Amino acid sequence: MWEGLRLQVFWLCLGLAVWNTAVAVSRGPQERGPQERGHRRHLSPYRHRERRKEGQVLHRSKRGWVWNQFFVIEEYTGPDPVLVGRLHSDVDTGDGNIKYILSGEGAGTIFVIDDKTGNIHATKTLDREEQAEYTLTAQAVARDTNKPLEPPSEFIVKVQDINDNPPVFLQGPYYARVAEMSNVGTSVIQVTASDADDPTYGNSARLVYSILQGQPYFSVEPHTGIIRTALPNMDREAKQEYDVVIQAKDMGGHMGGLSGTAQVKITLTDVNDNPPKFAQGVYAMSIAEDRVPGEEVGRLKARDPDQGENGLVDYAVLEGDGMSVFEISKDSESQEAVIKLKKPVDFETKRSYTLKVEAVNPHVDSRFLSWGPYKDTTVVKISVEDADEPPVFIAPNYSFEVEENAPWGTLVGRVHAKDTDIANNPIRYLIPRYTDLEEFFTISPEEGTIKTTRPLDRETQAWHNISVSATEIGRVLLSSPTTLLRACAAAIKTVSAVDKDEMSPRQHFHFSLAPKAVSNHNFSLKDNRDSTATIVVIRKGFSRMIQDVYALPIEINDNGVPPLSSTNTLLIRVCSCDSKDTILSCNVEPYILPAGLSTGALIAILACIVILLAIVVLFVALRRQKKEPLIVFEEEDIRENIITYDDEGGGEEDTEAFDIATLQNPDGINGFLPRKDIKPDLQFPLRPGLRPVANSVDVDEFIKTRISDADNDPTAPPYDSIQVYGYEGRGSVAGSLSSLESVTTDSDLDYDYLQSWGPRFKKLAELYGTKDPAEDNS
Repeated sequence: MWEGLRLQVFWLCLGLAVWNTAVAVSRGPQERGPQERGHRRHLSPYRHRERRKEGQVLHRSKRGWVWNQFFVIEEYTGPDPVLVGRLHSDVDTGDGNIKYILSGEGAGTIFVIDDKTGNIHATKTLDREEQAEYTLTAQAVARDTNKPLEPPSEFIVKVQDINDNPPVFLQGPYYARVAEMSNVGTSVIQVTASDADDPTYGNSARLVYSILQGQPYFSVEPHTGIIRTALPNMDREAKQEYDVVIQAKDMGGHMGGLSGTAQVKITLTDVNDNPPKFAQGVYAMSIAEDRVPGEEVGRLKARDPDQGENGLVDYAVLEGDGMSVFEISKDSESQEAVIKLKKPVDFETKRSYTLKVEAVNPHVDSRFLSWGPYKDTTVVKISVEDADEPPVFIAPNYSFEVEENAPWGTLVGRVHAKDTDIANNPIRYLIPRYTDLEEFFTISPEEGTIKTTRPLDRETQAWHNISVSATEIGRVLLSSPTTLLRACAAAIKTVSAVDKDEMSPRQHFHFSLAPKAVSNHNFSLKDNRDSTATIVVIRKGFSRMIQDVYALPIEINDNGVPPLSSTNTLLIRVCSCDSKDTILSCNVEPYILPAGLSTGALIAILACIVILLAIVVLFVALRRQKKEPLIVFEEEDIRENIITYDDEGGGEEDTEAFDIATLQNPDGINGFLPRKDIKPDLQFPLRPGLRPVANSVDVDEFIKTRISDADNDPTAPPYDSIQVYGYEGRGSVAGSLSSLESVTTDSDLDYDYLQSWGPRFKKLAELYGTKDPAEDNS
């Protein structure tokens, strides 16, 4: 950057020199005073005369100021202050009596003047972008009196610009969108850079735009920054986004200019330039013959790579033998064509269908109509699969008549069903028991012939309503029911209706069971066609314990204009009767359940009682059993017992206070005392003659014997054992055996011999031995 800056300063100075030379030449030598050269200016006016007419002298005032501005280059970094210009007054004779004064913006800080010569210097580096010009005032005064010799006058110092600021894109990064398939030269976006340099001077702020990245897809206009498409038929489906880099360079784009860049992300928007396309020319589907209308057969999809409404696809069936059997719809979420069953199909009748399906764009762009039709077709072949269907009766209902009191086995009629499948499996017939509770009829399983099982009484039950099921004998048992009708049964009630409207003589009510009660197996209704109806029981064996009240909805219609209808509910209560069918009671009565328990419950209770008794007996037996110890322990050693005596002995002379024999270990009589802390490897018998007899009362001999045993015991541990004895009584000649008070008493005992016992007894010797006099003196 600095190399370019130095080059610009050089060209600027050269231009100023050429300009000054041209001005001086154009003025001529008669117009230039000797002091005006070198930026000298006259501060005071002077006069000269001109003769225009004979005898007349004209006077003209010469300008005191023949200049109006100075120039100084910005960012000057030389070692000396830069000379801005020089002021000189006509009254200045060079004797030093005139002083030049400078005031205004930056006077004294940025700009200084030599009060004798009038030279103006800039003492600081100037930046045109911070302040482009400074207004100053110059005046010449007498040095001794400071009186003005000329009136003050203003002048301007302009900061001459250099190229020290690069172009900047203030709004970057940029985002733009343009439609795919746009023509070459389509405007995308305009980018603009700004340069802080002076646009009125030189080429420092003259910008030229160029594209660094994004070719050959886009171009940019050099002087406006408008980005345009450069290639035709740019396809969004091939590439959707482009990263473009635009450069702005000052100095008119010439070498040495400064530059800046901006990122532009251009996205191609979608247009409908692609037709829908099926992936296959033929699709195969299948459906079982037992499917019901409305079920889905299969799906297919034509893919359109366009987006939004440009990618929407509609489907239709153009032709085919399955147009009346199948229908097509569209799943709006997945854009798939869904083929559904419109009518039932039969494998035995027709086993395959063909559909020609078309996919078309509902929104077509007229600019691309010449590219071809925006639709596609495919063929869908649907095969019907065989299903194991139930047999079908030849007639949906059968009506037979039989004379009452006909003998057992009388033929009533015959039903017939057939298997519609290709296998044509044999059929078996059956009367469901819930339709013939009294088992008045029987049917031949193979032939379907119906016969009576007993004589029938018309007065008891005039007609019977039974059902017959036909079952196919094959891989899966499938059945098809049918109904056999023959009027009538016992009538229990006659109902009638009332209409508040006035009825004509020919108008009557029509009674029928409500749709939800048609399939009941308890009651039926007979319309008497005289505005009444009879309620008939079609089965026997009602039980109040199972159900005591039945609700029978009845629909009543009139034949008026317009016809009106209503649904009423008839409550039928089951009553208790005697053997002669005489009604005893129809009220709600409590029922007494039979008392007692079943055999299984009794067995379970008895088993629980037996188990409880066994547990009790086992517990008692365990409590009575006394367990003997498995190991017989020896009696505890008497030495481990603590014997407390309340009386005090009489010392060594008292030999009757206690028996010394109790202090002896009974095991030691045999000649050896076992240790309890360690297990000895060797055992040595004690020397004979050193153990007193058991009944000895010689304490001194007893103690000596114990000491001898301890000294000669090879298994004794390497530490001292402290034996504590009780109070020995008063008047003992020996005195106390304890040495705890020997330090504080005036004892004549000499313990100096402890010094010779070695280091193990050094501490004891220091406590009880005689102190060194030298140590005391020290």
